[in-house]
Amino acid sequence: MGMNQTPASERVHISFFGKRNAGKSSVINAVTGQNLAIVSDVKGTTTDPVYKTMELLPLGPVMVIDTPGIDDEGTLGALRVKKSYQVLNKTDIAVLIVDGTLGLTEEEEALISRFQAKGISYLIVYNKLDLMPEKQRGQLAAVSPDTHEIWVSAADQTNIYALKEKIAALKPEDTHKYPIIADLIDPMDLVVLVVPIDKAAPKGRLILPQQQTIRAVLESGALSLVVRDTELGETLENFRRQGITPRMVVTDSQAFARVSKDTPGDITLTSFSILFARYKGDLESSVRGVAALETLEDGDKILIAEGCTHHRQCDDIGTFKLPNWIRQYTGKNPEFTFTSGTEFPDDVTSYKMVVHCGGCMLNEREMKYRIACCNDQGVPITNYGILIAQVTGILKRSLEPFPEILGLLP
Repeated sequence: MGMNQTPASERVHISFFGKRNAGKSSVINAVTGQNLAIVSDVKGTTTDPVYKTMELLPLGPVMVIDTPGIDDEGTLGALRVKKSYQVLNKTDIAVLIVDGTLGLTEEEEALISRFQAKGISYLIVYNKLDLMPEKQRGQLAAVSPDTHEIWVSAADQTNIYALKEKIAALKPEDTHKYPIIADLIDPMDLVVLVVPIDKAAPKGRLILPQQQTIRAVLESGALSLVVRDTELGETLENFRRQGITPRMVVTDSQAFARVSKDTPGDITLTSFSILFARYKGDLESSVRGVAALETLEDGDKILIAEGCTHHRQCDDIGTFKLPNWIRQYTGKNPEFTFTSGTEFPDDVTSYKMVVHCGGCMLNEREMKYRIACCNDQGVPITNYGILIAQVTGILKRSLEPFPEILGLLP
């Protein structure tokens, strides 16, 4: 992601659902004004969810998702339908494309019920208005602002503009309970951001949580200084000699131990991962969940989940560092399972605990869905930063910016 682009996780996710040959892909292309989806008379042309970031007026930055037909058949078809339903976990606005010549069917009614159960704003779009009897077209084409339904024709563009307006009207309000950092700092405060540059760091760029935190500090009218962990101690000492005390130090969680040692006790310390656990997840659940470390036994299963996919290195944090920290801290030898990207199990009951990344690549709806899955099934879930702070003995210090959470600690 370029630094001049809106992150996919911060875009409104608009998902298009429908049966095969309902004209779903044609409607997507008509709405976006681009050939985003392959159009064919062959059933099942869309075999996997297709994601496209774009600017869609009057909504602004969006993620458009084209999904496989919900009536696909056979063993592979069932997997494709499952993929379509999984997209619901990240959907802000659902658009159900119905073949207007056939009307609503049982599969579509079931999907509407799922929209309602999940609290997803939705539209029912009856396509193929151009194929309806001519004497009915005028009445069907009438657009009511007070309904979830609209008739369109992707073939001749009838009501496509009205459909875009209806989609825009469903744009969700910002549901973040907390900002990334704005409520923790004041204008002109100095915030030191610690970014290790090692072989695991991406070449030529900062990772998304670092970019977003820098932007959030700037938007607050505060000052951000980015340093490596190897220069932090000297930097803070230079500030001390000049009588300058930073308001806060925010670090990559992997450097927690060194950064805590180099940061004087009168300077607030936390991590990017913890900030994001609060921003788009549930910090309270993460803090409660880390207590599961204290009861681990040999052979217990732990799920380590990441929201992004990337090339794994030999000392990767998820598959190498976290398991080693857990073994060293507990003295136990649990069994680890790893997932990344869109993969997250619906059933987590076989796990003693789940450890999740900060979720910077997931939108808020999907991150909270994953947390809810664990909470509903009674499985503790924690966050990379919270766990690393616990095993390095600085959890209480890292949570000092959040006094309402400190009371959860023993």
